[in-house]
Amino acid sequence: MTIHPIEAESYRILAERVDLSGFGSLAAAVVARVIHASADVEYARTMVVDEAAVEAGLAALAGGAPVVVDVEMVAHGITGLRAACHLPRVAPPGTTRSAAGVATAAQLHPTGAVVVVGCAPTALEEVVRLHRAGRFEPALVVGLPVGFVGAAEAKERLRASGLASISNVGEKGGSAVAAAAVNALVRLARDRG
Repeated sequence: MTIHPIEAESYRILAERVDLSGFGSLAAAVVARVIHASADVEYARTMVVDEAAVEAGLAALAGGAPVVVDVEMVAHGITGLRAACHLPRVAPPGTTRSAAGVATAAQLHPTGAVVVVGCAPTALEEVVRLHRAGRFEPALVVGLPVGFVGAAEAKERLRASGLASISNVGEKGGSAVAAAAVNALVRLARDRG
């Protein structure tokens, strides 16, 4: 695959500014892609991703696992594969649209999906709740919602859940960051052939 000169220069600058040697090679590729997409070098300190989680994601993608997302913006940011968003038009009583979309995804794909949350902490909370209830067993959860209300806590609960995950510590995140993490997996999978 040919890399555009601007992207190559961006990665060169990133390598000068950020030390990713504390990560394994696969995890470092994910973190680098997140930093590249956000121009936020703080992710080098706050990302929580290990080789086992990346391997779980790569195996799931190689096996044709469905990729489900919390919002359309995440789906549109992912390149190289189809991602499905099950966001309803209206939130059912007592929940949010994003959480309801995750519940639908869990019904459709109770095991083996790659779940990507880049916007709504309530969607990530629903992933963890359904997992604890024995109703949802994703192969990998990319949990990078953004926000002052509940985002940091939802990511903390994801990490405590035992699910294979890619996340970060704190309030930062977002659709572009979540999509970038998945795009790193797509690129790694393509490089493996």
